[in-house]
Amino acid sequence: MEFIREFWEFLKIRKKYWLLPIIIVLLFFGGLIVLSQGSAVAPFIYTLF
Repeated sequence: MEFIREFWEFLKIRKKYWLLPIIIVLLFFGGLIVLSQGSAVAPFIYTLF
């Protein structure tokens, strides 16, 4: 939790709000890959890419 708070402070101070959507999308895709490992959803996700 400390890292997230520190990162948010960095974004606020440096006015780098444009990085936030990129990070959210990367986290979403990372979570999607982790959750789909070994599941029935995996073939459908691979067709997206």
